[in-house]
Amino acid sequence: MKNTRALWMLAISALLGLGVMLMAASRVTTPSMTTGKVVVAATDIEAGAKLTPQMLAVVDWPMGSVPQGAFTGESGLPERVLKTSVQRGEALLESKLAPVGSAGGLSALIADGKRAMTVRVNDVVGVAGFALPGNYVDILVNAQVETGKANETRPQSKTVLEHVLVLAVAQEAGRDDTKPKVVNAVTLELSPAEAEKIDLARNVGTLSLVLRNQVDKAPVATEGATKQQLFGEERLAAAAATAAAPPAKPQARPRMVAALGPARRDCVEVIQDGTRALNCF
Repeated sequence: MKNTRALWMLAISALLGLGVMLMAASRVTTPSMTTGKVVVAATDIEAGAKLTPQMLAVVDWPMGSVPQGAFTGESGLPERVLKTSVQRGEALLESKLAPVGSAGGLSALIADGKRAMTVRVNDVVGVAGFALPGNYVDILVNAQVETGKANETRPQSKTVLEHVLVLAVAQEAGRDDTKPKVVNAVTLELSPAEAEKIDLARNVGTLSLVLRNQVDKAPVATEGATKQQLFGEERLAAAAATAAAPPAKPQARPRMVAALGPARRDCVEVIQDGTRALNCF
């Protein structure tokens, strides 16, 4: 009787263990998430390129992580222009595309209300080739500035624009290359007012680019630098002017005059006929 009960317990334990194994196997082999279709880039695509069917691919994508603005089909995507470069397998989003009807090329990369302007640079002015598309730069101008005196000027350097986006270097607008490129022209994204400043600055002096941190947007107000400040001539001139000034005349101290009584006179006492009289003169 005891042996029969033990056999039944062993059989029940084996069945329970088999059931647990089957449940675990079914969870491993059966997908637990649903997927949908998303259009991705079939190859690396540069910014400003016009999409073609050969550049697109439709893949399965977990429905819970589909990016906002993704496309579920290729309809309407050919002939659209990319505003930013995308990598192979990256989902195509509406935010990465220029408006419908935009032409390909640099014009598709310009933000609303902005303009593209090209300035001539060299390997030094162009931050030794490190000012690449997508970077931000400050722009300095070095020019002769009037001092206020007749026909007198002095050299001065001044930051005229800050946090300016580099759209392209030479004729390349790709933003994935991190290697420096020595070029002779840089295209900048400017507002109309900024474009006017740069056009004037490059005609009255020479321009230089200063590479800045991508996330640093804090404006910095400067008064500009002059040759006198650079070599400390202003401080020396002020000291020389102070030394050449005539010494100040000491102020006369007020003389203290003691208050005196009436002027002293000589007096003679005269006694006549028993009468005394004092005569002073």
